[in-house]
Amino acid sequence: MSTIDKEQIPVFKKWRHWYWLVIGFLLVLVVLFYCFTKFFA
Repeated sequence: MSTIDKEQIPVFKKWRHWYWLVIGFLLVLVVLFYCFTKFFA
């Protein structure tokens, strides 16, 4: 195998951490949009 095949994921060592980061970010956005909607209604 060449070094290109063994390319490392940047920042996190596992893809699972990226998935949790994205899910957490989306949940934060949902909560923020909910709060903005209630505040400006």
